[in-house]
Amino acid sequence: MNRILNTESFYMKMTPHVLLFALVLSGTTHAADLLDVFRSALTNDPVFAAARAAEQAGQEKLPQGRALIMPSVNLNANSTFNDQTTQYRGATFFPSGNHRYNSNGYGVTLVQPLFRQQNWLMYSEAKLQVAQTEAQFRIAEQDLVLRTAQAYFDVLIAQDSVQLAGSQKRAILEQLAQAKRNFEVGSATITDTLEAQARHDLIRAQEITAQNNLEIKRSALQQLINEQPKALKPLGKQFKLDTPQPADMEKWVNEAQLNNPQLAIAQAGADLAEKEVKRNFGGHLPTVDLVANYSKNYANGSNFGVGSDSTNKSVGVQLNLPLFQGGATHSRWREAQANSERAKQELENARRSVAQQTREAYLGVVSGIAQVMALQQALVSSESVLEASKLGQEVGVRTNLDVLNAQQQLYSTRRDLYQAEYSYLLSQLRLKAAVGALDEAELVKINLALH
Repeated sequence: MNRILNTESFYMKMTPHVLLFALVLSGTTHAADLLDVFRSALTNDPVFAAARAAEQAGQEKLPQGRALIMPSVNLNANSTFNDQTTQYRGATFFPSGNHRYNSNGYGVTLVQPLFRQQNWLMYSEAKLQVAQTEAQFRIAEQDLVLRTAQAYFDVLIAQDSVQLAGSQKRAILEQLAQAKRNFEVGSATITDTLEAQARHDLIRAQEITAQNNLEIKRSALQQLINEQPKALKPLGKQFKLDTPQPADMEKWVNEAQLNNPQLAIAQAGADLAEKEVKRNFGGHLPTVDLVANYSKNYANGSNFGVGSDSTNKSVGVQLNLPLFQGGATHSRWREAQANSERAKQELENARRSVAQQTREAYLGVVSGIAQVMALQQALVSSESVLEASKLGQEVGVRTNLDVLNAQQQLYSTRRDLYQAEYSYLLSQLRLKAAVGALDEAELVKINLALH
């Protein structure tokens, strides 16, 4: 799409540093497209890198939970120097005196939980925590797509604003020059010149603001991809207005209720809180473990002056029944019940929020199509108004101010049209995100509209 009117003339009237910048932007042969920027963000965005690390850490919850129901084996060893002095009283055959000797030993203990309700529940909770982690990473993936598209289109609209401001300044300069000529020959008053000069001064200020905003948007994109952004491909002739399929808002809402990752996190949180109630109630229940021990000890002396070697083996079942914990167990159970109710309410709020977000995204696409089409027609009308105003000025039925107003309306409409096109594309992505279907494939579709 050619977004610059009379490009060659426009470049001639720009300041040198802006000219150089515009020439860089115009070189689309090696310009980056949306997919290029996204793939760069995949490897360079620290926010997404942190989310990936968090997802890897969250996956470890499952083996940690599984370990609670698996056997545990502990090895212990000791080596001790003993220095004992013994004095026996009364008649005894045991010798009194000082005895110094070394004793050494080692042992292995195995504990296999047989009945620990809390451990089994913590294992099932670990599965829910992993599900939450995966959903959070899915959100991070979708968020990266949205942030990349937003940053990309922010640069494009800022770039368009600079170009439009330059084009409008050129048109106003032409009107200013014409007003001065007409004043010199006496066919116009000084008012026309002053009006054109005032518009020229205003557009210069707007151009400076647009250039500053462009630098800010490019800096934001640089932060995302960790490199100086290249020239970006703008929208081309392949840009199309596609209505959502299916064209039924409530079907999109139903799809979001099934697949939205935010809702998946809230659902897992509610299930997790319910299991916490059962786990804390399990603090009243007994635990049963299989316990096996093997130990071997050596001593080269003793109180009796002789050494010894011993080996111990044991296998048994151990029962522990908590009788009274100062009321802490019952308190934690009541706390878990309150947290479960909170999680249920948060789940309901998540359902409503996701439904609202989906409806807003759907309406954003539908209204975006209508807005783009209306602005396209308004642009045609604005161009006709400008041509008619110029013709009317030539025959004396329109003033210089009428032409200036028509020019301003034309460029404002053009800027609004560009903004509406980018907003429409972002609404498409947000709608896909609402139903959990936003991925690189959706960017590929939008990338086809760039040239």
